[in-house]
Amino acid sequence: MARTEKKKQLIEFKGTTMPVVTVSLRSLQADALSAAAKVLFGDDQFFDGDAALLELSQLDEVPTADWRPVKKVFEAHGLHVIGVRGGSDELRQSAAAAGLPGFAASERAPRAAPASKAPAVETAPPTQMAIELAPPPPSVEIAPPPPAVPTLVVDRPLRSGQQVYARGGDLVVLAAVNAGAEVIADGSIHIYAPLRGRALAGASGATGARIFTTRFEAELVSIAGVYRTFDAGVPGDLAGKPAQVQLTDSPDKKPGEASNTLAIKPLQTS
Repeated sequence: MARTEKKKQLIEFKGTTMPVVTVSLRSLQADALSAAAKVLFGDDQFFDGDAALLELSQLDEVPTADWRPVKKVFEAHGLHVIGVRGGSDELRQSAAAAGLPGFAASERAPRAAPASKAPAVETAPPTQMAIELAPPPPSVEIAPPPPAVPTLVVDRPLRSGQQVYARGGDLVVLAAVNAGAEVIADGSIHIYAPLRGRALAGASGATGARIFTTRFEAELVSIAGVYRTFDAGVPGDLAGKPAQVQLTDSPDKKPGEASNTLAIKPLQTS
């Protein structure tokens, strides 16, 4: 009997997980966004071509948008904008016309696909994009959890112009972060020394991240993109003292909105 070979499919679907950076905007003015991004990331490409989703629910106003210069602001820092989330119907429609599709704010319930139709594609939360085949395979193998990201420890002083980034985890610094230096972490930042430069925690959007230092003299601090500068100097009740930085709810926060107020408080060490 002649053996038949299985015909190779020209298109195959496989499940995957892709990290997406959510960027909450309070303005769609390209000039203002460019200035704010420069304060956060300087003139260099901070990201490595990461995908980004623009969150529009935090906008202070509902203007018409010119999406091309907005995209260029983030492309200049290594972010590839793939779509938008939230905001008005008009904004989402104009974004779609500019090639930025809208993404749902929450996960949708899966729908059963008829056996005679092609595999169903369903949308997952903005942190990942999952593609599922129907009907499901007879057995499912559970992938092992990804290895834990170790905490990055820096035990040398950081001079002006130097930058340290703890991608995917926390950062511990055991020496001074001098003026002009920058420390960044996707998790929290712990500095057991003076913080005189810039510290950006929750760089990938973790709103629960915090910044701790035993001596607060910062130029800029940021949690999940919400930042504060100290061009006029650090307030007297915080200058040179132990402090912590975290996100809290503003008095006019609406239900379902993310915390958007940066709180800097003295840190009790005893």
